[in-house]
Amino acid sequence: MGLRILLTGGCGFIGSHTIREALSRKNIERLVNLDALTYSGHPDNVADINDDRYSFVHGSINDSGLVSKIINEEDIGMIVNLAAESHVDRSIHSVAPFVETNINGTRTILECIVERKREGGDVKLVQISTDEVYGSLGPDEAPFTEETPLDPRNPYAVTKASSDMMVLAFANTYGIEVSITRCSNNYGPNQFPEKLIPLIILNSLGGKSLPVYGDGMQIRDWIHARDHASGIIDTMEALATNKIKSGEVINFGADNEVPNIEIVRSIISQTGASEDLIEYVKDRPGHDRRYAMGFSKANRLLGWEPVIDWNSGIKETVGWYKDNSDWVKSVISGEYRQWVEKQYG
Repeated sequence: MGLRILLTGGCGFIGSHTIREALSRKNIERLVNLDALTYSGHPDNVADINDDRYSFVHGSINDSGLVSKIINEEDIGMIVNLAAESHVDRSIHSVAPFVETNINGTRTILECIVERKREGGDVKLVQISTDEVYGSLGPDEAPFTEETPLDPRNPYAVTKASSDMMVLAFANTYGIEVSITRCSNNYGPNQFPEKLIPLIILNSLGGKSLPVYGDGMQIRDWIHARDHASGIIDTMEALATNKIKSGEVINFGADNEVPNIEIVRSIISQTGASEDLIEYVKDRPGHDRRYAMGFSKANRLLGWEPVIDWNSGIKETVGWYKDNSDWVKSVISGEYRQWVEKQYG
C-alpha cells in the first residue's frame, strides 16, 4: 500500500506546489489537504488539481477533533505540516496569530499523533520550518548547517523555533517519528503579494513605487518553490521508509545568494519599469542581514539538489504574474474571501 498523507496548509504558496509534487509520485495512495483558507491560502492555487487520490477539507489545525477525525477516517500514516503564519512584518505588528498557528497548531497535531499511537496507529510527521530559526549570518560566515545553534531574532522565527523544539520533544518523550525541514527564501508562481518578489513584480507592472528596506543589501538564498517541494516529499518518503532516522533535521537551499536591491533591479529589467520607482524606506525592526543554507546533508541522505536556476526561475515567475491577472485581482481585492464565506460560512 502507498502513503496516506494529511498535508496542512496546502492552499498556500509552498503547500500547493508540494501537493503537486506529491501527486506526481506513484507511491502516494491518498492526500488530504487541510487548510483554514486564511488570507494567504487561496482556493485557486489548487483548483486545477484533478486526481482521485486528492481531497480538500476546510478547517484549522487547531481543531483537534477535526484533525483526529481525518487521521482516523482516512487511515493517515504521514502528516506534512505546512500550515503557518509566515510573514515577519505581520509578526512584528501582532505575534498572537503566529503563536496560535505555529505553536498551538503544531501542539494540536502532535497530541493527535500521540493519541493515535495510544490506539495502536502509527503516524509520522514532517514539520516544515525555516532558515530564520538560525538567526543572521555575517558577510563572511559559512552558510547555516543543521548543526547551527538556533538563534531566532524576530517574533515569527521564535514561533517556528518553538514549534521545532516541541516536535523534537514529543519525539523524545512519546516515541513518535518525526523529521524537520528548513529552507531558504522561496519564490515562484502564486506567492501571496506581501512577499518581496511578487510585490515588486506587481508594483513594477502597475507603475507603482518599489519599496526597499534600508540600503537594500540584505542577502537571501533564493530557491524556487518547486525545488523546495521536491525536497519536502523526498524527506517524507525517506522517513516513511526508514531511510532517515526519526528526529533528523534537513536543510534545503540553492546556493543563490542575492541582495534585495539586485532582486528589484532584475525584475525591473524584465518588466520594463523605471529604476526611478525604487523607494528606499525605513528598515524594519530587527531585520536579519544575511541568510544562506548549506544543503550537503540533503544531497547525501536524499540525493536532493536544486534544479531550477535563478535566471529561468525568476523569468518564469514574472511571466506567471503577467499572465494571471485574475488571480492577482482576486487576492488583492479579497474577492476569494467572499467565496470562502459563501462556500463554508
